[in-house]
Amino acid sequence: MFETANISIFAGSGGRTFAERMCAYMGKPLGSSEVITFSEGNTFVRVNETVRDRDVFLVQPIGLHSNDEFVEILFWMDAFKRANASTVTLVMPYFGYGKGDKKDEPRVSIRARVCAECMELAGADRFVTMDLHAPQLQGFFKRPMDHLYAIPMLTEVARHMDTSNTVVVSPDAGYAKQARKFADVLHLPIAIGDKSRADHTENAEVLEVIGDVKGKDCLITDDFTISGGTLVNLAHVLKDRGARNITAMLSHNIISERGVEKINASPIQRVYSTDTVENPNIVGQEKFKTVSVAPMFAETIVRYYNYQSISSMFTKLPEDMVKAGFSFTGLEM
Repeated sequence: MFETANISIFAGSGGRTFAERMCAYMGKPLGSSEVITFSEGNTFVRVNETVRDRDVFLVQPIGLHSNDEFVEILFWMDAFKRANASTVTLVMPYFGYGKGDKKDEPRVSIRARVCAECMELAGADRFVTMDLHAPQLQGFFKRPMDHLYAIPMLTEVARHMDTSNTVVVSPDAGYAKQARKFADVLHLPIAIGDKSRADHTENAEVLEVIGDVKGKDCLITDDFTISGGTLVNLAHVLKDRGARNITAMLSHNIISERGVEKINASPIQRVYSTDTVENPNIVGQEKFKTVSVAPMFAETIVRYYNYQSISSMFTKLPEDMVKAGFSFTGLEM
């Protein structure tokens, strides 16, 4: 039996459901805390139980309310440190500011680096996250980080599908490396979209597809979608090239309400994603299905705390972890 007696798990306002699933997997109660937002917008956080000399894990994505969730993290870090927690680990399933990973035009901020430095200065001793927008973002953090991948759980979903005539499709060259890993696990071929983005409007145009998709079922894989534009545009191009059924799999789902409408009106038959962000826009939407990766994060904490390997989960998940991930979100395969 793993030892987790000195672990305390708390949730920020954006991570409560995810944290509850982690605690259910670990058989531990969720720590008592509260967040108050005053009428002028100020945020107040409070820990309602002792954390002195305990190893604290705060669960909070930077997702649909990026600025509020980021500032809340800073206040939580300070509160735990002032309450004499032994260590504070930020469990950040999704890092929304990861998109700001470079200075690609004059006079702009490298937002991801600023966020990383602020969270560390506020008191974060360690980070646990999943599928950063670019893997090299880990270099922005001076403190240790466990970087998990959604591929093992999403490929488990794909194994319950008929993939005998399927090709994995990357929406652009930038995601091709991850898409190839996805394809290798399932022993499938790969195709790559040629995408052009002219501005910051969250709309991109897929101009061409490199690879054979005629008469094939296509499995589009990407890290996230906001507007749904790239997925829908790519789906139409695939259909023009003779593709049959089209499914999408995403590491994170932060799609807007308008994006959901686009997907529903598109040739895409199903969008599978993880629960790293609790997105109300997809609730009750028939085309959208969610699988939980909370057990992966919980298992990471347990293994880290007990000095065990985490890398073994990068390729193949234990069966009980897969079952828990399916059951937490009601996904039937």
